[in-house]
Amino acid sequence: MLKRIRILVFVLALWVARSNAEPIKLHPANPHYYLFKGQPTILITSAEHYGAVINKDFDYVTYFEALKSYGLNYTRIYPGAMFEPMGKFIKENPLGPKPASLIVPWARSSMPGYLYCGNKFDLDRWDPEYFERLKDFVARAAERDIVVEICFFNSQYSDSWPISPLYYENNIQEVGKCDFEDAQTLKHPDLVRREADYVRKITQEVNSFDNVILEICDEPSLFIPHAEAGPWVGHFVEVIKNTEDTLPKRHLVAQEVEGPVGGPIDFSGNPNVSIVVAQYVWEGGSEQLGGMRALDLEYGHNKPIEFNETAWYPVWYKGDKVAASRVEAWEFIVGGGASFNHLNGRYTVRDPAGKTPDNAQILGTLRSLKNFICSFDFLKMHPDKSFIVSGVPAGAYCRSISQPGQQYALYEHHSRLEERNHYYIARPGNYTEKLVLDLPAGTYRQEWLDPASGSVVHMETLTHKGGNRSFTTPPHSVDIALRIKRISERD
Repeated sequence: MLKRIRILVFVLALWVARSNAEPIKLHPANPHYYLFKGQPTILITSAEHYGAVINKDFDYVTYFEALKSYGLNYTRIYPGAMFEPMGKFIKENPLGPKPASLIVPWARSSMPGYLYCGNKFDLDRWDPEYFERLKDFVARAAERDIVVEICFFNSQYSDSWPISPLYYENNIQEVGKCDFEDAQTLKHPDLVRREADYVRKITQEVNSFDNVILEICDEPSLFIPHAEAGPWVGHFVEVIKNTEDTLPKRHLVAQEVEGPVGGPIDFSGNPNVSIVVAQYVWEGGSEQLGGMRALDLEYGHNKPIEFNETAWYPVWYKGDKVAASRVEAWEFIVGGGASFNHLNGRYTVRDPAGKTPDNAQILGTLRSLKNFICSFDFLKMHPDKSFIVSGVPAGAYCRSISQPGQQYALYEHHSRLEERNHYYIARPGNYTEKLVLDLPAGTYRQEWLDPASGSVVHMETLTHKGGNRSFTTPPHSVDIALRIKRISERD
């Protein structure tokens, strides 16, 4: 008997070790969420603007320490095919490095003439220093349980394509003789082949890491028809699959939905795409599917919904920018989202930790959100508004998830949409609502929380006979969260 017990313990330990040593994946109990290092996982962060690897001046260890100190577990990078001129959009943009601080996957040649700075690139050779930095970045993130999403491409702009190594004037092979609108289509096979080499090489180099998600393209059809961008994206779905078929590990693949749901750039139903990506609150330019719309329209694919780019803080928000940042995060995650990335301009080369008072508030409320959602057995919960009978006032936004009869999470905020539906503008006031909720009979603990601080502002235990019951919110200025859990006799 003792020998049998030892064998069972050994087998269990081996299973646990193996489950802790595999890439982040969809949770088998609820594929709307993740399994990472043996634990149910939701990814929440406020991250730098994707340049932490290609900008040699950026201190990513200090940046990771800042994320870790707030319990945040996710970041996102562009690995080199697309970056931006210095100072574009925002001062000290990490994705716009000084020319001398740029590092990309391709090695330099001996031929001068790169339009940005220095010698042209040789697309037949890789830069070992770059891949050392990339792998160190992923490893340092892994040490802190931070997942890295590697987004291979973004739509090229008229000012980014001429400085890309893949533009014909910048490489000795003279590949990339096209305008920026055609750079990410299937129109130029020689360019597509070099793009595939780049995707394949990075996929190979990071294959040993468990804290990696591979994303194909951000905003693939900003400037080109969806019908042209879609097949190009689909090509790289196959490139990643075929590459990882020859490697030890398989990683999740993500792709943004752009254009009509079910259209050429909606890969939500593709079995080789694991994560449905959305950007902005309700929609973005060129028909980008917003995070809230993705919850409403794409949840049925039984895959994680990811909101991986918000408006750029602080320059693209209006009014109370901290509150606007808070409400979009809370609504999305409490609505059933799996990954949230707030795009944050406070992280710079001079201040990679983003140590500003307003950023402390933003990171603090994301920590509170993560603590709130992880206080539930969220694998057993799904989006559910059916238990909300009445009381949500006109002009308020409300989302909720539940395990009926057992646990309920609800979040409400008072905001209006910016005219392009990219982000919310908070509407501060003196709010109190009487919500009518339909709950089965039982004894419950209800807790109202202030999302800004994460503090419980009211707690009550109630015994309910079943059916409708009124719940009065505590006074609040913008938003309020509710946690309800059934109390068993043992409690």
